[in-house]
Amino acid sequence: MSGKSYNYDDIQPYEGRAFEEAMQRLRAYPKLLDNFMDIVSRHGRVVNTIKSVYTKARLRSLLGKVHSYEDFQKKITCDLFLELIIKSSIDRLSFDGVGNVEKDAACVFVSNHRDIVLDAALLDYVLYRNNREPCEMVIGDNLLANQFATDLFKTNGGVVLHRSLTSTNELRNETMRLSSYITHCVTEKHKSIWVAQKSGRSKDGIDNTSTAIPKMLYLASREEGLDFQTFLKKVPIVPVAISYQYDPCAVTKGRQEIKRLAAEGCYNVYKKKKYEDILDLVRGLRMYKGNVHIHIGKRLEPIYSNALDATREIDRQIHTGYRLFDSNYFAYDYVFGKSEFTDKYEDFNSKSFLKRYKGLNREVFDVVMKSYANPVVSLLNEKNM
Repeated sequence: MSGKSYNYDDIQPYEGRAFEEAMQRLRAYPKLLDNFMDIVSRHGRVVNTIKSVYTKARLRSLLGKVHSYEDFQKKITCDLFLELIIKSSIDRLSFDGVGNVEKDAACVFVSNHRDIVLDAALLDYVLYRNNREPCEMVIGDNLLANQFATDLFKTNGGVVLHRSLTSTNELRNETMRLSSYITHCVTEKHKSIWVAQKSGRSKDGIDNTSTAIPKMLYLASREEGLDFQTFLKKVPIVPVAISYQYDPCAVTKGRQEIKRLAAEGCYNVYKKKKYEDILDLVRGLRMYKGNVHIHIGKRLEPIYSNALDATREIDRQIHTGYRLFDSNYFAYDYVFGKSEFTDKYEDFNSKSFLKRYKGLNREVFDVVMKSYANPVVSLLNEKNM
């Protein structure tokens, strides 16, 4: 590859000796097994003691049998952890579009972002269960609150995005390095990689892609002198839409959105507390999600000449591929005072749904309701284009 050569050690998943050293630290962590069982307990309740002892023993055994992050993803994350998460907090996990991903072809999955880790993890699960390789995933360094969190992510295919940099020059260089790594991952390691469509989770249910994402992906190829269409041939982009019937973090997201809007009104930047994202991460894993659907879109054809056109196509595929649930249709009619979709939620317990958010102040409640309604708005807008 022409252009500047980068060292990726600090941002790529652990490999070789670094992986083995991280596994030693994880095995030595005194509360690892207890924390694991606490997360996979059904809705936060204590699981059957016999099952708990068996699962701990299985995890303890597996921790000594994985020697690469690919092993960790398959044997621990998919075969054990996600199986338990799905059984404990998801009624039905459905998917479509797996046939759009060739078994031996690597790509960049650009996905809407609702949950801190499950969006990428459940995509990995679907890929793995359908004889495809799990992918690496880009995560913000805000999640790496300590060595334990860093080890968990980087033994599980995590690629670090440094968001905490303040220097414009540092940010520019780091963006170029990440772009170079993603290209390296797809074209040389032949590994797919997951990237969120914008910075941070969607708080308002509007799944619009930031043009900065395709621009970032293209940077390394642009440095090589490639045009955008040639870049798309070299680094395939595949849009992904993940839909949750119930969002476990809807309330905390609503509160964060209100704080963010208030900070903007005062010309300040809203800063989360140190462990706020970690708490949301655990909440998203443990709590009830109802039905979940993953739609894997079609690879972007090399007909788009710039990042803006590519962004529009990513949005179109995510908005039309998003699985709308009864919670979405009810919220749309509720927010806009309509009865347009009553046939879509005839058996939906709307009283129970509203009770779920009882006691919230009006501003937060409105954000929560709109977060469920806005995927319907996005689809209607696509149909009207």
